[in-house]
Amino acid sequence: MKELYKNEMRRVATNIRKIREKKNYTQDYIAAKLGISQNAYSKIELGYSKISLDRLFHLAHLLDTEVVDLLKK
Repeated sequence: MKELYKNEMRRVATNIRKIREKKNYTQDYIAAKLGISQNAYSKIELGYSKISLDRLFHLAHLLDTEVVDLLKK
């Protein structure tokens, strides 16, 4: 069960990265908008950090996308 959870987190992290890259935003730019370091943001995209719902919604807003787009398979 724990492995399934990790795979889901990686999928969300990958979606965040792909959408950010499609928008041509840098990690530094998104990190600054979130008020965190680029290193902390990088850990989100790598799936190493758990993110709160608040942060997930903030990311969706910054990336001009729906939260469901970040969660898609």
